Amino acid sequence: MSKKISLACLALMASVATTPVLAQDCNSAGTVGSAGSAAAGGTSASTLGTAGACQTDDGTTASIGSGGSAATTDGKARSQTKVNENPNQLKAQSRAQAMDQGTFSKSQTKTRVKDDELQSKTRSMSHVPGQKPVKSTTDSNVVLPPQ
Repeated sequence: MSKKISLACLALMASVATTPVLAQDCNSAGTVGSAGSAAAGGTSASTLGTAGACQTDDGTTASIGSGGSAATTDGKARSQTKVNENPNQLKAQSRAQAMDQGTFSKSQTKTRVKDDELQSKTRSMSHVPGQKPVKSTTDSNVVLPPQ
């Protein structure tokens, strides 16, 4: 069986294969990220978040990512991530928590892109009964310069 390719089809394939697609340069761009982890006894929890934005003459494009994990030897562990988008902002939140009787570890990260501002904040904490809780916070903010 012989297949014939029309001249028009060849011309189309050649034009698609040789036409370069140029990326648009950003007038301003930025990235943020934060992460944290906590561990106590046989528990651990970690979360992270990152976001980036690029402003061009045609508008702003943004991306966001977030995640978390929790583990325990004998107790309960859970993690959850939510990403929400609306015309005004893009945001993500991750939570992770591990518990083994009174010992626990937890971490939470909130990341947001709104207008020309990017934010990411992580709070983590671990606790063993009878001891002082161990807490940490990481925070990252970027404001894109006006165009």
